[in-house]
Amino acid sequence: MSSRPLVIKVTAGPERAEACNQAFTVAATAVAAGVEVSLWLTGEASWLALPGRAAQLELAHAAPLDDLLEAVLAAGTVTLCTQCALRREIGADDVVPGVRIAGAATFVEEILGQGVQALVY
Repeated sequence: MSSRPLVIKVTAGPERAEACNQAFTVAATAVAAGVEVSLWLTGEASWLALPGRAAQLELAHAAPLDDLLEAVLAAGTVTLCTQCALRREIGADDVVPGVRIAGAATFVEEILGQGVQALVY
């Protein structure tokens, strides 16, 4: 297994449940394989940073989103986009423990790292 870091940006939320779940599935699978993972929640995926929201997204034949989020939080990084949070009036005290809020400069720094693979869903 490659040791390349993986940055995944997910823009889809419940309105595109398959794309959203796929992003979380890839992130959790990579974490389980020992890959350094950074999962970014942007756009409608921003709501999934709130407690209980990931559990509300249900998709047939897919792992529960809250379990996938928990797996990524256990060994990777989950970040909520600053602008997306502000537009939705989500503050640092509102999010699931372990989720950080950061902006474009941090995202750019991560994706320009040595050997990083970036994916957008």
